[in-house]
Amino acid sequence: MSNDTVISIKNVKRCYRMGGEQVWALDGVDLDIRRGEYISIMGPSGSGKSTLFNMIGGLDLPSEGEVTIDGAYLTKMNQKQLAYIRCRKIGYIFQTFNLIEVMSAVENVMLPITFSGVSDEEAKSKAIEILDKVGLSGRYDHRPSQLSGGQQQRVAVARALANTPAILLADEPTGNLDLKTGEELIRTLQKLKEELGVTIITATHDNKMLAASDRVIYLEAGKIIDIKTKEHLSFSFGKIG
Repeated sequence: MSNDTVISIKNVKRCYRMGGEQVWALDGVDLDIRRGEYISIMGPSGSGKSTLFNMIGGLDLPSEGEVTIDGAYLTKMNQKQLAYIRCRKIGYIFQTFNLIEVMSAVENVMLPITFSGVSDEEAKSKAIEILDKVGLSGRYDHRPSQLSGGQQQRVAVARALANTPAILLADEPTGNLDLKTGEELIRTLQKLKEELGVTIITATHDNKMLAASDRVIYLEAGKIIDIKTKEHLSFSFGKIG
């Protein structure tokens, strides 16, 4: 594995049992993801897209094969070690935002920072800095119900960045957003990639994501059927930005 490879997936298979039947959600996936790449994983429902996404995030482990992050084998880790990787190395952005309704924007972003052992004062200062970075200056004390969908998603992005992760995992991040707000979020993710060097991996059905991606991974029936680079992608909708 080269120094530029942050995630390596080798012959990964994932089998689930449904009744008496075996279902292979992933069936021999090989993929290396370079540091600082913007990757989109696409495929129809049931293609294995979410399963692969969960493997990369350490939320699930393969039945066969290996997943490594910065050379560390996830399959050889105990639950405490996996939790550390998920807290320190990976930030998660969910389609449904998953914000805590009774907490303000700054408190939502503070939460993972505080869990990592940082004082409340330092956590608040860092949370405000990140909220500024995603364009939410002046919204620190607003609760989710007082924010638009796009603003809530920006809080979710800020929370994902709370512990300075190397990898951002975004699960259908534009799924609950209108066209304009979705494009704004994609521009925000592009900016974060350029400014922070973070690796961004999205599981998506949104073709707008293609314009931002360095590579698009197409899955079908648990296998990678195609990988397209930015140079080979054609867009009927033009460039985002």
